[in-house]
Amino acid sequence: MLTIGTTVLGVNDVARATAFWCDALGYIPREDGDETWVVLVPQKGDGARLALMLSETPVQSHPRLHLDLYADDQAAEVERLVKLGATRVDWDSYPDDPDFIVLEDPDGNRFCVVDAAA
Repeated sequence: MLTIGTTVLGVNDVARATAFWCDALGYIPREDGDETWVVLVPQKGDGARLALMLSETPVQSHPRLHLDLYADDQAAEVERLVKLGATRVDWDSYPDDPDFIVLEDPDGNRFCVVDAAA
């Protein structure tokens, strides 16, 4: 049997990405990382692990894989993430009545903030 252990996200600057994703998710490094790799875990309780890996691959404007972050207060979370350094994306593939907002992290990796209250 297989289980998903960690989602790995390629980034240009591991230290900058670590700061953003730790603040965004309330995570901490599992152990000391370096300029090429770090694994982030929830500060409290269980949850998905997120690893950040140095990558020279260009960011895709329509990534095949992305994170969906669920929010009870979508507007407040989007605003908080933007203040942390995320950028709003002018997404060309929104459905007519989306329950998600597309953002990108400081490295340009796109992710969605989904309205969990909807």
